[in-house]
Amino acid sequence: MNPDSGLWSPANPPYNDPIIPTLLHPLIMSDSENFEDLLKQFDQTHPQTQKGEPAIGDRVRGTLIAIGEDCAFVDLGAKSEGRLDIAALKDADGQLRHAVGDLIDTQVTGKDEDSGMLLLGSQQGHKYHGIDEVEHAYRQNLPVQGQVSAAVKGGVEVQVAGLRAFCPASQIDIRFIEDLSEFVGQRFDFRITKFEGGRRPNLVVSRRALLEEQQRIQADALRAQLTEGAVLTGRVSSLQDYGAFVDLGGLEGMIHISQLAFGHIKHPKEVLTVGQQVEVSVLRIEPSTDPKKREKIALSIRALSRDPWQDALDSFPVGTRVSGRVSRLQPFGAFIELAPGVDGLVHISELGAGRRINHPSEVLNPGDQVEATVLGVDLERRRISLSLDEKRQGGEMPDPSTFAPAPASASAKAPEKAVGSFGALLQESLKKNR
Repeated sequence: MNPDSGLWSPANPPYNDPIIPTLLHPLIMSDSENFEDLLKQFDQTHPQTQKGEPAIGDRVRGTLIAIGEDCAFVDLGAKSEGRLDIAALKDADGQLRHAVGDLIDTQVTGKDEDSGMLLLGSQQGHKYHGIDEVEHAYRQNLPVQGQVSAAVKGGVEVQVAGLRAFCPASQIDIRFIEDLSEFVGQRFDFRITKFEGGRRPNLVVSRRALLEEQQRIQADALRAQLTEGAVLTGRVSSLQDYGAFVDLGGLEGMIHISQLAFGHIKHPKEVLTVGQQVEVSVLRIEPSTDPKKREKIALSIRALSRDPWQDALDSFPVGTRVSGRVSRLQPFGAFIELAPGVDGLVHISELGAGRRINHPSEVLNPGDQVEATVLGVDLERRRISLSLDEKRQGGEMPDPSTFAPAPASASAKAPEKAVGSFGALLQESLKKNR
């Protein structure tokens, strides 16, 4: 294979090729220089490489130096190289997102004992044959491929390289799985958490360990682009009475029920389903004071929609007749939903068409379809005044005095005073005799 192409295979890694020192370190060896002198010179010009080798779990940054069909190689400095699965460099459509020379942020997930090569990113499981290769994968903390063969008490049975392994129910997924039989027949990557050889090998595996590892890597990458106002794509992971949780890929955010839409929603299930892909806007990010808990991410779908009140004047001109649905009743009137997110109010004085109404429930019920006249539109206060009276004209406001108690008649006689005490009676008699 042509080394200048930048493509390498695991059988011919770049660190064994004589051209790599020249590619990685632009230092030219003369006849008077030996390799040891060259290394000393390199260490002097690159002091950061004198750090210790990264440990498993460390976040690292390196330069992509070669890309092969199955894996890529990264120069991490400190005389360390790492191997990265090719899938980590591809997008959802399978296209490479990086090229030789790009800086890569990743994580050390293991080490190949044979070559000393660091393993980077979420390594994909490989097919192994025989107990020796399985034990080798266990010792190096490498993932293995397995097929779920049966659901058993407390977990599932997994076939790995012709060997039977056990995966506890709590380790088959990140979320709780009620019916484990749904996994039977499916192939997954697992990490071997327990290995005991012998005539009847005892293997315990975990899929959750790999999923959590991948989730941490995705979360770190997502945090780099997580800012207020950012628009992201995620999947609905669960629905609650107060809102919906969305998996953003390593991190989870919540959409409060008030941020699902402009209209009235009683429960998120009216507009969303679990597993549905949604586009959301980040409203705010609240860092956690507990290091064991993640930050809280508030999301919104409504923020990405056009505010219906921007079109209220054009959609509901004053004086026109409009139709809507009674959304709720209050002692002072009835609210009519004219459009999702736009309600108008029919004051109680505008409900009876001239007759007195004590409560809106005397003439309307929630859910009723009605026609009304638009009396006025106040965009600043987000209010639309309505009337059920067909004879009412736009701009006319309700006259409360029409429904006020009638004043006492001036011609009505005042009631006669009742006869009081004996002294009052005597006084009245003296007045008559004068």
